[in-house]
Amino acid sequence: MDGWHDAADRFGVPRTDAVLLALNLYGLQTRLGARVRLQVSVPVGAQARTIVIAAGRPDSPFTLADSGQLFAGAELVGAAVRTDVDDAVSGYLRCWDGTAWRAATINPASRSKCTGCAPCPTSLEPTADPRLDTEDELHLLLDGLRQQLPHGGSLRDLHEITVSTACYESEDAALEAMMVLRKVLRSRRIDARIVLLSSVVRSREAFRWLAEHVGPFGLFLTADCVTRRNLILKKTKADLLPELMPALLADAREAGLDTSFTYIVGLDSTKDMEPFLSAMLPQVTLFPSLQVFQAHTPVMDGLHTPEADEFSYFLNARRIVESVMVDAANNLVPEPWRCYRSLWYESYAGQPLEGPRR
Repeated sequence: MDGWHDAADRFGVPRTDAVLLALNLYGLQTRLGARVRLQVSVPVGAQARTIVIAAGRPDSPFTLADSGQLFAGAELVGAAVRTDVDDAVSGYLRCWDGTAWRAATINPASRSKCTGCAPCPTSLEPTADPRLDTEDELHLLLDGLRQQLPHGGSLRDLHEITVSTACYESEDAALEAMMVLRKVLRSRRIDARIVLLSSVVRSREAFRWLAEHVGPFGLFLTADCVTRRNLILKKTKADLLPELMPALLADAREAGLDTSFTYIVGLDSTKDMEPFLSAMLPQVTLFPSLQVFQAHTPVMDGLHTPEADEFSYFLNARRIVESVMVDAANNLVPEPWRCYRSLWYESYAGQPLEGPRR
């Protein structure tokens, strides 16, 4: 822990952020399944937040006692108020603001069937997410979400519904699925923005069609990495060249869509990561999902860039993003609820982060 704290102090990062970043990076030594979802307070007594991490990692310094106490070595650093297996389900609620759930994530294309991207832990998760294509099936999915609501809650409270699966194999298939989803939402008078995580929706015609027929709509381009794309990613992602991605987001913005992207910090060297982020970040209207690379197996351990052996690599990635966003005069900040594997927790660019954390 002294090493994390020293690095955090050098980069001007709160020590709480360093502990949570390390927990995401190294996972738990405790055997709780391949992957677990925690509501955790760091330090003990702090407001709880949701993170999703690897478990059963023998080289991790973190252990979780039966009491819920979280230790780094022998030092008590936090407490888990809830622990769940992170299974692949059809949908769940997010962004609790103290009065209502404001977002949901759904997986109508059966995320557990999506394979091919080496850094993704989906194939390790227990599955309970059948493919849901028809209007009737989507209504059943939304009925399931409604049952998760607190008393007096409504799905009309939702501001955003994210479709997180990357299982649409073509642009046309993705467009058709988005149209069916919007039709179902309109029938229930749910006006939430639909956000799609995808790399197959690429054409200007598709962006204009989505703005006209499905909006409000946001595209999170699943960029994920710059180098070794043919080795690491499935074909429908790998065949999109990184140098084309900034213009793609610019086209989507021009069509009237919200734009962002996903990227896994830990796969690329700094010299490859920095120019890519510098080109992408000015094109976003929603803060990107910049995820800490998590190794769940020895095979996945071999995917990271050698630079990621150093904790300071991740703190430097924070600094790069903050610098680019300032230069782009972009006032966006990370939304703590949106990314469970984040680089940021308590602060961003020296300022405290506010808002929902789960």
